[in-house]
Amino acid sequence: MDGPTDRNTSAAATKAAVTTAPTPAEKAQEQRVQLHKAEREAQLRFRGEIERLEKRDLQLWSIVVLIVLALAAGLAALVAPNLMWQLGLMKVWGGLLPQFFFAFVTLVILFNIYILQQRRELHQTREELVRQVVYNEAATRLSMIDPLTDTFNRRYIEEVLSKDLKRADRLGISLGCVMIDIDDFKAVNTKFGHLVGDRVLMEVANLLKETFRASDIIIRYGGDEFVVMLNDTDQERSYLALDRLQRAIDRWNAGEERIPGYKMSLGWGVAIYSRGAEFHNVLDSADRQMLERKESSRKLTTGASR
Repeated sequence: MDGPTDRNTSAAATKAAVTTAPTPAEKAQEQRVQLHKAEREAQLRFRGEIERLEKRDLQLWSIVVLIVLALAAGLAALVAPNLMWQLGLMKVWGGLLPQFFFAFVTLVILFNIYILQQRRELHQTREELVRQVVYNEAATRLSMIDPLTDTFNRRYIEEVLSKDLKRADRLGISLGCVMIDIDDFKAVNTKFGHLVGDRVLMEVANLLKETFRASDIIIRYGGDEFVVMLNDTDQERSYLALDRLQRAIDRWNAGEERIPGYKMSLGWGVAIYSRGAEFHNVLDSADRQMLERKESSRKLTTGASR
């Protein structure tokens, strides 16, 4: 049997393990750090390859210049040998001129073969670099797409949205920030199963794409939550867009695409991003408004049922 000391030691070890275990946020942060590190290493590798190509280009053209000068001197000696001899720059026997001529022709042929080979290698290396750059750009873009709903995922906020906000600050335009979630989504998964839950998420994403403009940004923030950034939109126009969304939901609930036994309902909150604002504060404000609206709606429903 284990004594009290052993049990205390085991409990302390378990507590220490729980304490030192990384939280999901820490794991996500570590993954982002590793991803940034890999991207940085890839960028440095591409930059090194490009610099190496530029050096090879410079070396190649240096060789071209030297060979051209040597060929020009040889050609001058063949075309006007008497002039070269009179200047005292070259002294050869006339019997050696044919050998010099054939050596000159051979040198020209070998030089052209070398140049063609080097140019082909440089062309192939450039094509490979272009393919790698295109592949990395496509992979980066795919990493910011939610595969289920085909909308941007949370990484878009961390990687790209800051550039959009700087552009809005520079142009002096406001952005509508809408936080949206699906009412009673956990009950959908419990009642209908996760496959139906996935279908509901896809249907909501499709309604968002159909309702909002192409210039608006739709992001699956996590779980059943979406964030929509409305370009150059104030609060009044944000609510007009949400009225269109509500009408689209009503049509979906009354249409043939609806899921039997399920009525789609969304909750949302709106906040406006203006120059100099902190985006996370704006997002938090929209989230709080959404929760307040949900609470008010719940109280009205509860009061009506009584």
